[in-house]
Amino acid sequence: MKKFGVITFILLASIQIVIGQSKSVKVGVVGFYNFENLFDTVDDPEINDEEFLPNGDRKWTDDLYQEKLDHLARVVSEIGTKLSPDGVALLGVAEVENRRVLEDFVQRPAVANRHYEIVHYDSPDKRGIDVALLYQPKYFKVTYSKNYPLELYDENGKRKYTRDILYVAGLFDGEPLHVLVNHWSSRGGGAAAIGYRNAGAAKCKAISDSIMMVNPNAKIIIMGDLNDDPSNESVKKILGAKAKQRQVKEKGFFNTMYSKYKKGFGTLAYNDAWNLFDQLIVSKALIDEKVPGYHFYKSHVLREDYLIQKFGHFKGYPFRTFGGGNYIGGYSDHLPVYLYLVKEVD
Repeated sequence: MKKFGVITFILLASIQIVIGQSKSVKVGVVGFYNFENLFDTVDDPEINDEEFLPNGDRKWTDDLYQEKLDHLARVVSEIGTKLSPDGVALLGVAEVENRRVLEDFVQRPAVANRHYEIVHYDSPDKRGIDVALLYQPKYFKVTYSKNYPLELYDENGKRKYTRDILYVAGLFDGEPLHVLVNHWSSRGGGAAAIGYRNAGAAKCKAISDSIMMVNPNAKIIIMGDLNDDPSNESVKKILGAKAKQRQVKEKGFFNTMYSKYKKGFGTLAYNDAWNLFDQLIVSKALIDEKVPGYHFYKSHVLREDYLIQKFGHFKGYPFRTFGGGNYIGGYSDHLPVYLYLVKEVD
């Protein structure tokens, strides 16, 4: 990985420039954020959204929906701004009900001036929650997208419907980049659920392998709420995401969040223990200095003080929207993650 020493900052056009020790680089920000049950207030008879309706168990009114949008927009507006005033250029999201909630989100005042565009497909998940990709068009141009369903079956041969994997190919500042957005099966269900997550990892690996059959130096970012830690079988063994850059072989992957996980960082908490389920994993080409163009620089968990709950049973956890079935006015039960991509310029 390239090292840049002491740095100062200037802004050139719409892209951040870093100058240090006679090296100049462009900086772009890529992130992921689980929006935690971003539902609108309209009944969709095709999905189980009754809980999030004005007369549902959550008493989900338009005022609460609008506040939730503003809260999420505040968080997204701050991701990556320490090195790039434009903030996150590519943002994978999870737990969104439909395209409409994303269209409402990108118009919130805190992020409206970034003009985020949307890549979204409806998934067969029984609750109707999907993944999506938001992107700033001045950084990224979509050339192709597709949703890959996970065909999972329980021990009785019954289909288990879950979120699709979203694949988006495009040009990041003119350079080819591939993104896979994931929300793998939850941890409820014991051994069967482990198999479901392993299947998600295997599908990502198959998609990535097909991309690298065409171009072994393809730049790929696998992101999402994986419902597994970096050390679990799905991520470490099946996907093959390594903890250290020197361990990554040709057509392999580096888990940019592994070192954070080993240091005790997390993105969500359960039973007073932290997990790091939200991950950003990059292909070898993004850490190989021999491959020209953008490379991975650093990754982070956004853990601002206001994102941590200060009261109640979940004190010290991510400040979520509901606690114990009651609206408490937080943001999400997950913290966002992001990384910086850098590219040397003359």
